Amino acid sequence: MSVGHYENFPVGSLLLPRKMRRAVHAIYHFARYADDVADEGEASPAERLAELDRLEADLDRIAAGEPTRIELMAPLAAAIAAHDLPLQPFRDLLSAFRQDVAKTRYQNFAELVDYCRRSANPVGRLMLALYGESDARSLAQSDGICTALQLINFWQDAALDWGKGRVYLPQEDLARFGVDEAQIAAGRFDAQWRALMLYQVERTRKMLQAGAPLGRTLRGRLGLELRLIVMGGDRILHKLHASGGDVFGQRPKLGAGDWIYMMWRACRAK
Repeated sequence: MSVGHYENFPVGSLLLPRKMRRAVHAIYHFARYADDVADEGEASPAERLAELDRLEADLDRIAAGEPTRIELMAPLAAAIAAHDLPLQPFRDLLSAFRQDVAKTRYQNFAELVDYCRRSANPVGRLMLALYGESDARSLAQSDGICTALQLINFWQDAALDWGKGRVYLPQEDLARFGVDEAQIAAGRFDAQWRALMLYQVERTRKMLQAGAPLGRTLRGRLGLELRLIVMGGDRILHKLHASGGDVFGQRPKLGAGDWIYMMWRACRAK
């Protein structure tokens, strides 16, 4: 999973309640560092896994009420204690990052969604925990949003991820639409690629829309923040659809006009 996954993370946002910002920073730095361990630099797989194990060991120390040994874990321990945060989402993140070290292909959509369950959904669940929301409906809607955002990142980065040796498009979908990995390597956009990508865009949009009501359920600045994040994902999906999924020439991203439009929409959708 590329660090780009965290481009939608509300770290440092002035929209967040002040009392939550320090905890959000701590969660972000943990997730970003662990992601970098799994995905960046020249470390060997064994070295990456060993460092992820060190992070897990510090989670065990936090659970036992013992001092942490890694510098960035001290603020995280403070945030966990101050907000009574569950430890399982952090363990799920580490599980996903370990998988990143070894797994580069996904046979079907179910495998990919299971990865998102551990790589993306924990972030949303931690944000809800900070806000004191724990009902089943809110958790399910959050999971839908987070999984959709992770999938959007995969679709927009299909060409970039190929350069890192990873293909997140499910193998059975590639076969179904007559696309092979040689086509990704060549950056060839054709009718088969268009059909494949529009299929992914449509089912991801449905997932995002299913979770979107959470942005209106949550009150105040967090609700506004979430509405902006959902709209950002929707705008990227719109751009992917408009281009037919051609990510080889240009990666779709948000511009200044998009942010103005999103803020206007988010403020109106209270």
